[in-house]
Amino acid sequence: MKSIFTLFIAVVFYSVSLQAQDQVSIASAKITFNFQSKGVEGSLSGFESSSNINLDHITESKFKGAVNVETIKTGNFLRDWSLKGSKYFDADNHPKITFESTEVKETTDGFAVTGTLILKGTSKTIHIDFKSKQSQMVGTTTLFSSDYGIEIKKDRADNKVEVTLILDLDN
Repeated sequence: MKSIFTLFIAVVFYSVSLQAQDQVSIASAKITFNFQSKGVEGSLSGFESSSNINLDHITESKFKGAVNVETIKTGNFLRDWSLKGSKYFDADNHPKITFESTEVKETTDGFAVTGTLILKGTSKTIHIDFKSKQSQMVGTTTLFSSDYGIEIKKDRADNKVEVTLILDLDN
């Protein structure tokens, strides 16, 4: 009986340690954007994540993170100051942009993450396409700032923003 119990403990410990090896976290992230109609490029930082990524079974992964609106940089401090104001991002009332996945699917080129993006208090479903590159995951998505109450231009199509996320993994 004692040997069966010891064997059981050994198997459980081994399987838990194998599962732990499959799990990685996000050590850091570089988030950039391109506001198409104005030709404005920028970045956001202050990234925090509680993602749980399983490289061997990517569909079992959960992505959850946030960035600080106050960190927006476009290369023009007056524009940055204006974007943080109540007319656009409203950093005082909505200091973070958050994302949480609802589904992860494998694709022919990598994987796709579907989830909820909350920006300026508005929640919308978005899809991010990822490719793995060594110890990084590179994701891209397109959104429209006007869908989140950030109307830079009158026409929705002119509020198109391409976003790139470079996630550095930490084993």
